[in-house]
Amino acid sequence: MSTATLTATTTSTATATSQDSKAGRVTWKRGLATGVVGAVAASAVAAAFQAAGHQLAVTDGPIPVLAFAQMVLLSTVVGTVIARHTSRTTFYRAAVALTVLSCVPDAALGDGVVSKAGLMLTHLVAAAIIVPRLARR
Repeated sequence: MSTATLTATTTSTATATSQDSKAGRVTWKRGLATGVVGAVAASAVAAAFQAAGHQLAVTDGPIPVLAFAQMVLLSTVVGTVIARHTSRTTFYRAAVALTVLSCVPDAALGDGVVSKAGLMLTHLVAAAIIVPRLARR
């Protein structure tokens, strides 16, 4: 085997290995795009409740509709980091646990039954959009 063939084979193998290690990772572009879709959906749910005369509120007062988008985007960044650095199974477990934990303050601090249900619904809508998309490799 000549030196040129050996070098070419070694280089192509090293390149394929580095690409394979990144092939299953979620890209930031996909993560943030998914976050925007989730933020719009969660904000739409909050706006629908507000339009129906049931503003989503906690004991401190009403929550602005844009706050839902901000929190979904922040949570998507966290989810993207988790998805990039863990296996798919671990990501699903973490995502389910974090979604359940995110509903605890809603149940504890929501201002009335309708508000509690609406707050939990925004979390579940956002998670239903974001988690499957980030888990896809």
